[in-house]
Amino acid sequence: MNTSPVSSIIARLVVGAVCVLASTSCGSELLRTGRAPVYLVVVNTSASSSNGGAATAFLQSDVQTIVDSTVNGQPTKVPTIYSDNAVVTLRVDAKNPSVDTTLINAVTLTRYHVNFRRTDGRNTPGVDVPYPIDGGLGVTINAGETQDVAFEIVRHQAKLEPPLRNLVGVGGLGFISTIAEITFFGRDQNGNEVTATALMDVQFGDFADAK
Repeated sequence: MNTSPVSSIIARLVVGAVCVLASTSCGSELLRTGRAPVYLVVVNTSASSSNGGAATAFLQSDVQTIVDSTVNGQPTKVPTIYSDNAVVTLRVDAKNPSVDTTLINAVTLTRYHVNFRRTDGRNTPGVDVPYPIDGGLGVTINAGETQDVAFEIVRHQAKLEPPLRNLVGVGGLGFISTIAEITFFGRDQNGNEVTATALMDVQFGDFADAK
């Protein structure tokens, strides 16, 4: 029996399968980095509660702070809500380092998106975690350069809504530990989209106030 035609068919099928796998892999990488000749790199991310404290790589978000105030001439403890701010350090790198970059390769950041999730899989917004937020940006970073970008990671409104407001007075679960997934969106000067994602641990609670 002549097996040459069968062997030839099998060989073509194997080659075809390899080509499909290779194209799928390349396609996934292309989707991840986009069409722009440059890409964004997250160098560092830090945050601090707006009621004070040094910036760190993680955030302890206080859902309520008691501050000293004067009401009708009398010293009074007033419950106050602060938002929380963060800073990300981003760098724009060329995909092909052997090619000189120009001003057209600069990336303009247009917006960011923050999504909170828990490791136990309970991630219903407004029940288990705060609602996702979007914010606008207007920062341009030249290719090969690094820049700090400030943004709001936890807004006042989130602390007035469940589940964060349930933590006031150490209520509810007492604390909610989350991972904030922060995605930055931008375009180079040719209109090619560029994105980068940073992760940060964020723990919510009614922490003790400084005396």
